[in-house]
Amino acid sequence: MHSADISSRALRFFEDRGHTVVPSASLIADDPTLLLINAGMAPFKPYFLGEVPPPYSRATSLQKCVRTVDIEEVGKTSRHGSFFQMFGNFSFGDYFKEKAIPYAWEFLTGSVADGGLGLPEDKLWVTVYLDDDEAEQIWRNDIGVPAERIQRLGMSENYWSMGVPGPCGPCSEICYDRGPAFGRDGGPVANDERYLEIWNLVFMQNIRGEGPAKEGYEILGDLPSKNIDTGFGLERMAALLQDVPTIFDIDTTRQILDLAAELSGAKYGASVKNDVALRVVADHILTSVMLIGDGVTPSNDGRGYILRRILRRAVRMMRLLGSNDPVVHELVARAVQVMSPMYPELAGEQKRIDRVAVAEESAFSQTLKAGTAIFDLAADEVRKGSSLILPGDKAFQLHDTYGFPIDLTLEMAEEAGLSVDETGFRKLMEEQRARAKADAAARKMGGHGETGVYRDLLALGATEFTGYQHLESEATIRGLVREGERIRAAGEGDIIEVVLDRTPLYAESGGQESDAGVIVADDAELEVLDVQKVARKLWVHQVRVLRGEVAEGQNVLAKVDPEWRIGARQAHSGTHIVHAALREVLGPTALQSGSYNKPGYLRLDFSWTGGLSRETRTEIEEVSNLAVRRDLPVAVEYMTLRKARDLGALALFGETYDEEVRVVEIGGEWSRELCGGTHVAHSSQVGPLTLIAESSIGSGLRRVEAYVGIEAYRFLAKERALAVSVSEILQVPMAEIGDRVSGLLKQLRDAEKEVARYRAAELRQLADEFVKRASTADGVSVVAEHLSEPTTTDELRSLAIDVRDRFGDRPAAVTLTALANDKPIVVAAVNEPGRQHGLKAGDLVRTAAKVLKGGGGGKPDIAQGGGTDPLATADALQEVRRTIGQTVSP
Repeated sequence: MHSADISSRALRFFEDRGHTVVPSASLIADDPTLLLINAGMAPFKPYFLGEVPPPYSRATSLQKCVRTVDIEEVGKTSRHGSFFQMFGNFSFGDYFKEKAIPYAWEFLTGSVADGGLGLPEDKLWVTVYLDDDEAEQIWRNDIGVPAERIQRLGMSENYWSMGVPGPCGPCSEICYDRGPAFGRDGGPVANDERYLEIWNLVFMQNIRGEGPAKEGYEILGDLPSKNIDTGFGLERMAALLQDVPTIFDIDTTRQILDLAAELSGAKYGASVKNDVALRVVADHILTSVMLIGDGVTPSNDGRGYILRRILRRAVRMMRLLGSNDPVVHELVARAVQVMSPMYPELAGEQKRIDRVAVAEESAFSQTLKAGTAIFDLAADEVRKGSSLILPGDKAFQLHDTYGFPIDLTLEMAEEAGLSVDETGFRKLMEEQRARAKADAAARKMGGHGETGVYRDLLALGATEFTGYQHLESEATIRGLVREGERIRAAGEGDIIEVVLDRTPLYAESGGQESDAGVIVADDAELEVLDVQKVARKLWVHQVRVLRGEVAEGQNVLAKVDPEWRIGARQAHSGTHIVHAALREVLGPTALQSGSYNKPGYLRLDFSWTGGLSRETRTEIEEVSNLAVRRDLPVAVEYMTLRKARDLGALALFGETYDEEVRVVEIGGEWSRELCGGTHVAHSSQVGPLTLIAESSIGSGLRRVEAYVGIEAYRFLAKERALAVSVSEILQVPMAEIGDRVSGLLKQLRDAEKEVARYRAAELRQLADEFVKRASTADGVSVVAEHLSEPTTTDELRSLAIDVRDRFGDRPAAVTLTALANDKPIVVAAVNEPGRQHGLKAGDLVRTAAKVLKGGGGGKPDIAQGGGTDPLATADALQEVRRTIGQTVSP
């Protein structure tokens, strides 16, 4: 039975039993505590925590998940992968154990013809929590599982919680007996390799207190509403039903693995080392495709770092398997092919996914080549000494200079029989990162810690947002909060958070900044500093009380600054216009991956691998302004998410949407996007739009920035004023400024070349004079001179080498000083015969630099340094002469 068939059967089975089929959420978690979705229940977490009322009482889903905490184990075990899919059925205060247990058993053991999986009942064992008599009785009396195949386990195995205070409850697991070939008998208690867990039922009925994550915490009481979270891992179930030994051999992953074997020439099953590498490639390519498909792009932190790490790990494994050619293009195509039956959207995203992945492979190939050579040299140095530890500064150099992730350095060190000074590496990383973290997160309301204080307010109902139709709304204060605590009143000068029952003020979301405005009452005025959403339903206004007092229950008037809103609408509609222009000029794969806009300004991040030429930027700007001139209608319509997708409406990667969505169209299908922002009524109201910057913000990701409306006019006015000023200075018409500046630059370059020729001739003459004035010390020619005119270190270095080389085979030591930017610099050069007399350039520079109150060093033949005392050059050179004399005449 194919993986797609298993998942469709499970979804259909529970849909037929009253469950709402919920599409997989994006891997980009809508949860500040998670980087990526790592469990099937994660998207439903707000419902289980009671933060948001669930829109359905029963749900079922097949959820994409990524877990990389123990990525080094991927491929080494039969069941461990970084990407996996969790099927689940959920009840939010509806049914409990009495239905959850029969549902699971019916699906597993029901005949294939009737939509089940057809597993033999006598192969199934059950575990329950130690004192969960209720579950045990359902299994034994209602389902008919023999008592000898029901086992009780303790808290660490059969009791679930999130690891922190909150919902928890006992579990019951269904295990499949794979037979004596997989180990001794005795049930799951005796052998979890033979008795494979295939279904886990969580009975969420209690509240836990503080304590260890797994066991030993206090159970505080019962939940007011009992919930169900049950399901299975698709890959593990597929391996069982397809009778294959590992999750890497199932119908999807095995196809990627076989292609990796073909491309590398490695035979699967021939050696443990190659088998692990091939499994890693298959798993990591699949994970990379799914991450990129959901909008993650490679970077050096967060989700982007996870993607970069696993994708580069896959590329390196292919190199170790013997493939030195680019392979990602073909592997990505295969992964998209095998996963599209379950995720049809992947086929439409294949070009973008391929472009991002191939660009990362290309960048890493250069990194791998340079970094591996440096690593090998460092490893050789370590082996020559008495230690087998790669120094932290070497690991840091690999990371900082060559882009080697520390994980890769650790792997390579282990393969070379070495360890790494991770403490030293981490210390250097912390020194590099020594910058204050922005405190903006402290005032954002996205985390669960902040939502707790608003839970009672949320229970009163969602905030009604009136800002699409009105700039002013009468409202009632539902709650006041200061430093995470509810307060009853606040006075002048206080900065607090205010929750209203209705508001016209836009809360920051979708890349759009929150509105500016005020909240006023009879004797009070509050300046709105920020507006954020809690649980996507409650508007929270951060305010400063300018005058008077406010209290809970008070009636107020909330007002948006109209000038601010005009600019905000222009910027957000302008963002949609630029996005459409990008796709028109570059093609449909140039999709937005993030944005930010505020009155008069917008920036848009999009998927693209190369920089945009000046001509392309001009074309994008022209297409955008033509759309403004055409006065395209801007329409807003609410519809189901399915209908919006069928219409081709574009959604922001990683954003979570309700079942009913808001679709904003500009010119019909020319620009059709899911968006909750404020917009103009016609495109002409955006006003002029001018691109001001285009840059790279990561592998496969570009950013454009623009001004709109009055800010665009002001920017262009400044540029025009500058052009007029330059025209007047150069005394040419504005149309001829470019030619005139080019001519001046050519004259300047010619003059610089002429100056350089004169300077070179001057230095050659100085070299002649220095050689003539050279003294001797026990057969060694000594030049120790100061240049009276300021110079550069490069010039002084070239002069020292020229003087040294003029002595030919005669032993010579040259030390020169000069001033550069009013600071003394020193260069020393010693030829081979001079070095045979014991002289080293580095020693001479350090001698001079000490007198100059500075430092320096270098190789025995050439070295340089500097200091802080410009009056000490004569003493420094005298000390050098003395040192040379002592060295050659001991």
